[in-house]
Amino acid sequence: MNTEFDVIGIGNAIVDVIFAASDQFLLDHSIAKSVMTLVDEIHAARLIAVAQNPTESSGGSAANTMAGIASFGSRGWFIGKVRNDRLGNAFARDLARIGVRFETPMAEGGPSTACCIVAVTPDGHRSMNTFLGACRELTVDDIDQQRIATGAILYVEGYLWDDERSKAAIRKAMRAAKSSGRKIAFTLSDPFCVGRYRSEFLNLLRHDIDILFANEEEAKSLFGVGDFDSALQHARDWPGLAVITRSEKGCVVAAPSGEFHVQKAEAVARVVDTTGAGDQFAAGFLHGLARGLDLGSCARLGSIAAAEVISHYGGRPHHSFSQLAQSAGL
Repeated sequence: MNTEFDVIGIGNAIVDVIFAASDQFLLDHSIAKSVMTLVDEIHAARLIAVAQNPTESSGGSAANTMAGIASFGSRGWFIGKVRNDRLGNAFARDLARIGVRFETPMAEGGPSTACCIVAVTPDGHRSMNTFLGACRELTVDDIDQQRIATGAILYVEGYLWDDERSKAAIRKAMRAAKSSGRKIAFTLSDPFCVGRYRSEFLNLLRHDIDILFANEEEAKSLFGVGDFDSALQHARDWPGLAVITRSEKGCVVAAPSGEFHVQKAEAVARVVDTTGAGDQFAAGFLHGLARGLDLGSCARLGSIAAAEVISHYGGRPHHSFSQLAQSAGL
């Protein structure tokens, strides 16, 4: 069957509010460093009120990946829920501007569009406080099984697993992808997310997932081990394609055929903001897979994309990934 889209992504539709902050600011406002914390709408409003010179941009993990997919020149479609409000319409305009299809019906009532307040400390680490809002309104009615079948790869973010309705929507999408012979990719999203749903994620690994994205801490949490080598062995024993990122140490790729790659991280003059590093790594890797490139080239594309995004504030590319790939001979 021909594909209309290279990658179809399902995730939380969020508007990011990003600002520079000191470690003392994190302490003063009880913000947990370098992780994602769920907050309510009132708490989110309070943090936005004290943020210094914030910038707003559409975000969300899978949506960021789809932005990267478009920057590479691949065809992407994003599924996620926003409300028909100022931020929701801004989110939709952003995706349209960068060439990502977004047709999920907007909620006309209920909670407002989700936002993520991202405090970035001088060491480049981001501490996220997320109000999920309308994200939680995604349901099975928002999943078009025939459209899912038109994507070569279905990409799902683990953050969505925090709501039963979203789980049902994901399962419906996965069934549609599997019945059409499409690949299913899953990103673990966050060690705390893995901690909450480890048994469910392992079950997905056994029955549904073809491609797994994880960072080192997420992989250790998923496999219940305390060191990287043990996590890697579990990943190599799994009959799927495992991609584990290790920040400045690069990444490792383990294929079901026994093929194994170690890719070093791309050099970066200065790490400004690590927001979106994993998201854009996934974009590069998935773009390579969609183009039929070898796994080493896929990993290199992911590393190039991650290096670009950590060189500036925000989780989406500022420079054309397609041009960067061409410059690297990929």
